[in-house]
Amino acid sequence: MRTIGFIGLGHMGGPMAANLVKAGHRVLGHDIVPELLAAAVDAGVAAPGSATATAAAADVVITMLPAGRQVLGLYADEGLLAAARPGTLFVDCSTIDVADARAAHAAAVAAGMRALDAPVSGGVVGAEAATLTFMAGGGAAEFAEAEPLLAAMGKKAVHCGGEGAGQAAKICNNMILGISMIAVSEAFVLGESLGLSHQALFDVASTASGQCWALTSNCPVPGPVPGSPANRDYRPGFAAPLMAKDLGLAARAARAGGVHTELGLRAAELYADFAADSGATEDFSGIIRAIRDASQKGGDQA
Repeated sequence: MRTIGFIGLGHMGGPMAANLVKAGHRVLGHDIVPELLAAAVDAGVAAPGSATATAAAADVVITMLPAGRQVLGLYADEGLLAAARPGTLFVDCSTIDVADARAAHAAAVAAGMRALDAPVSGGVVGAEAATLTFMAGGGAAEFAEAEPLLAAMGKKAVHCGGEGAGQAAKICNNMILGISMIAVSEAFVLGESLGLSHQALFDVASTASGQCWALTSNCPVPGPVPGSPANRDYRPGFAAPLMAKDLGLAARAARAGGVHTELGLRAAELYADFAADSGATEDFSGIIRAIRDASQKGGDQA
């Protein structure tokens, strides 16, 4: 069993740290939000009092933060790397820009540490149920060391390649997801206009060539998939602002690489608008309501 430092105990990090506790590890944690830290302590996480104190006592440091600038700032400006013991493994599970992931890896190595980027897929439900998928970038030895810890928090971990490869896999995967959710939502709205019931469309598409995760696991209409957020008034499993963030990262990478991703760029625009408006507190599947509203306005104008 290892001593794990876990920094970032929000909707994802809190349950992940709790699952490490359940697996028998000693988990030290820190978060700048007192309520989140208190909830983690209730789940068995010890609180040394600061991020640097957490890192100083850990064999492995896991971070789960909102953006790359926070990861890089924590590593360097706030002294996380300087506080840790030489050779400590840093595993960043945040979803950040590929360039930031590579910069974080380089900073860790320069400080005498080892590093792995390991963003996740599965949302809050997956974090709570320990069914996340991890996409890891870094050395084979670092992945092998981290893999038992990832297994305590998820159901699958894939070593995608060198530093930054985990982040690359994450943004590519979520570009597929964002595009497919828009396509599924548009199909349901079209079906409504043609008098087709939600259940009928689901029964056909879920067993035909339209089958995809956005349809069969996260269906954007109530009824066909009882566990989908649509049955909870779109309370987030994976929040729309997070999808907007991930699609923005994919769009930035596509533009930087000169890659033609017409649907990816359009999906990023649609989710940015949705997240800034009615979808600010909704699951990303709630974009069906924005599509339905826009369709209604178009019909009224016609």
